[in-house]
Amino acid sequence: MTLSHWQRRSLSGRVAGLAFLVAVLSVLLMILLPRWLESQAAVAVLSLAGALLLSLWWGRRLLRDHLSMFRALAGTVNSFRDGDFSFALRWQRDDELAELVSAHNELGQVLRAQRLGLVQRELLLDTMVQNTPVAMLLLAKGGVVVYGNLTARQLLNKGRPLNGLRLGEILDGNDGALREAVDRGGDGLFSIGEQEQEEIYHLARRAFLLNGRQHELLMLRRFTQELRRQEVQTWKKVIRVISHELNNSLAPVASLAHSGRELLRRGRAEQLDEIFETIEERARHLESFIQGYARFAKLPTPRLESVTWSDFIKRLAAQVGFVLDGELPDVPARFDAGQLEQALINLLRNAHESGSPAGEVRLRVELLRNSFRLLILDRGPGMTATVLANALVPFYSTKRAGTGLGLALAREIIEAHGGSISLNNRTDGGLQVSLLLPVG
Repeated sequence: MTLSHWQRRSLSGRVAGLAFLVAVLSVLLMILLPRWLESQAAVAVLSLAGALLLSLWWGRRLLRDHLSMFRALAGTVNSFRDGDFSFALRWQRDDELAELVSAHNELGQVLRAQRLGLVQRELLLDTMVQNTPVAMLLLAKGGVVVYGNLTARQLLNKGRPLNGLRLGEILDGNDGALREAVDRGGDGLFSIGEQEQEEIYHLARRAFLLNGRQHELLMLRRFTQELRRQEVQTWKKVIRVISHELNNSLAPVASLAHSGRELLRRGRAEQLDEIFETIEERARHLESFIQGYARFAKLPTPRLESVTWSDFIKRLAAQVGFVLDGELPDVPARFDAGQLEQALINLLRNAHESGSPAGEVRLRVELLRNSFRLLILDRGPGMTATVLANALVPFYSTKRAGTGLGLALAREIIEAHGGSISLNNRTDGGLQVSLLLPVG
């Protein structure tokens, strides 16, 4: 093996060359030293000691740059761990260590690019959150605020920072309606101020784990302008519906009155009975229409009383047809029988008007753990997604002559009892209306 081969640039070649040098030096020492030393043991010891010292000196000299680079690599790895990706290393030689240094530098570039992207996204997200019109409070355990955006600062603390404050301290300095809404729990609407100064807000709450710890996000959104716009749109729709109904009734009445006058002038009074019957029918329809609006606008507070289901269902069946599905609960319920009867009549008539066969319009009453569930089932065409989303909204109707009050009135009655109503298409065709009423 030649010296030039020993000097090859790879790290493994340098180590092999070092071992070869140590062997050569050991042989030379064992041959030359006996001329001056008589003891073979002393020769062996001195030879090995000399070879060891020489190999250590030469090895340190050869590996000095490599050790320095290893220390630099360890330092940059620590920097990467601390989030500093600005370091890069240089290695002039072409060996295995050069490949490691190159891979290390490429990793740093990738991490720098990722960190820059994260920083830009964080800045964008922070800008959006800070400038959103929704007031946002992030609460840690104990109600301590860990984050509050600009809207929350302006709404709750006169623009001052909120971080570190407790929710109770913030609520003490604000309108009592906000504290009531927070103490009530869940989502909901509340108002601050009176009359012209009244502002309506929606409170939403979400709990989640952040870094393994429980947090809660409070979001306050001002609904005043949106509700007023919706109010205007609702009034416009009410006026259109009422105008339509009035025209449908008054136009025929005016025409029939004119026809009656002509008949009297011609002396044909025998035909007036038919005209008067039609006028009476249109007047009763108009009266029923107006009363429907009045009932919806002035729905009284439910008068709760104990009602047995068998008696209630018997009275209901005398007014509208349906098939009772299953057995009735033995446990009596507490509700306003007149109001619930009105709601169910509307729902059952809707089921018949859907085109469902009369024998497929069914009513089921079930006792759940904490509530009664009433199901109205039919085999009509069901509802589209758009109709399902709007069916419970007052004045929304897909019927040409519909007022859009039947389902809305049922919803008003059920919610006044502390219950809920939902509509769903049945998987095998038809519609299911589900009413939940609290037990007791």
